Amino acid sequence: MRLIDADGLRRALPMAAAIDALERAFSGALPNAPLRSHVETPAGTLLLMPAAGAEGVGVKLVTLTPSNPERGLPLIHALYALFEAQTQAPLAILDGAALTALRTGAVSGLATRYLARPEASRLVVFGAGVQARAHVEAMRAVRPLERAVVVSRTRERAEALAAELRASGLAAEVGAPEAVAEADLVCTCTTSPTPVFDGRLLPPGAHVNAVGAYTPQTREIDEATILRARVVVETREAALAEAGDLLIPMREGKIGPEHVVADLAEVVRGAAVRRSAEDVTVFESVGVAFEDLVVARAALEGIRP
Repeated sequence: MRLIDADGLRRALPMAAAIDALERAFSGALPNAPLRSHVETPAGTLLLMPAAGAEGVGVKLVTLTPSNPERGLPLIHALYALFEAQTQAPLAILDGAALTALRTGAVSGLATRYLARPEASRLVVFGAGVQARAHVEAMRAVRPLERAVVVSRTRERAEALAAELRASGLAAEVGAPEAVAEADLVCTCTTSPTPVFDGRLLPPGAHVNAVGAYTPQTREIDEATILRARVVVETREAALAEAGDLLIPMREGKIGPEHVVADLAEVVRGAAVRRSAEDVTVFESVGVAFEDLVVARAALEGIRP
């Protein structure tokens, strides 16, 4: 059985390869993945995310500890256990936090490949942590990114990320939420329970990847964004159970389930979402366990004997 740490995962499966692996999965028979289980613990929450399919059998164990950032520790810790499909013998244990960052960035990259305008080059990313970095990497893998604006409540972290991006050759700066008015791409990668920007400012043709809100009570993007947008989700089942960005305006009677234009499998298989270059599109992601399984298996196959 292999132990795959964060560095090993990055070497085995670059972001572009993870996006391609998910594209292949969404174009075929998806693994079975029940909704995640939430277990409240004295320090926070434990999430269990199982999946099974041709790629194997796997489960991600995730802890969310709200007090950790004050200790200088990550909010999220995780492990992923991968088993062989037929014998169910253990194959690998992967760094679950690194896997989560990679697959979340990759699924947003896949959605952006199909939904964003081909010439999209200006990114605004909300957040300055692991997910923000993964999303910038994913956007660079699928679009000709020229400029990035980092928006974060913590100025020092935003400055650090912007400096990293400049060092990698991308024009980058720290900005305010109003920067979305000039964005082609927006990625919301925060833990905020309330909207992080005014959707009325989004220019025609913008594409938004919303990944931070995964409970019915929280949302990162506002009603104005949702009402304007052609919305795509990973699966309707997961989105209509967990995506506060959608469920809150649904409870208020502003939209219904039919506001979801398509799921990502339908898009990959040819469903049209954009009707014109002026449409605003939103990919609403809550994270589905089969994505972890697909990316974990692809990483294992990417490791040379």
